[in-house]
Amino acid sequence: MAVESRGTQEEIKKEPEKPIDREKTCPLLLRVFTTNNGRHHRMDEFSRGNVPSSELQIYTWMDATLKELTSLVKEVYPEARKKGTHFNFAIVFTDLKRPGYRVKEIGSTMSGRKGTDDSMTLQSQKFQIGDYLDIAITPPNRAPPPSSRMRPY
Repeated sequence: MAVESRGTQEEIKKEPEKPIDREKTCPLLLRVFTTNNGRHHRMDEFSRGNVPSSELQIYTWMDATLKELTSLVKEVYPEARKKGTHFNFAIVFTDLKRPGYRVKEIGSTMSGRKGTDDSMTLQSQKFQIGDYLDIAITPPNRAPPPSSRMRPY
């Protein structure tokens, strides 16, 4: 699985987010794909116009936080409401250098617990309209698989 960077964390933090007036701004259609095995979809599942079958369509804004998106997913999947359920978010986007898609892990949340990524927004992570969101859901009784963002050293 190719992991792509769309800017360093420092660049992402330096850009001030413009507040979005949700009363006056039209929401975007966010295509979300979920798994409940703790792993993200393979990039070949997005090839040749195909997408995974586990699609949720959410109307939201660029200032949507990961915690807000977590709560929307929990409305659809009651089993994900259990305390300790882990949600790992990634943006899936078209690779401009070669055919296919790339993935960029952006953060994680957990049901029933506050976390450092809760207030992270789509906008702050360089999400672009047309990108997909892939959420790997891990039930509370299973540890999430090691993330490429977390180094064992």
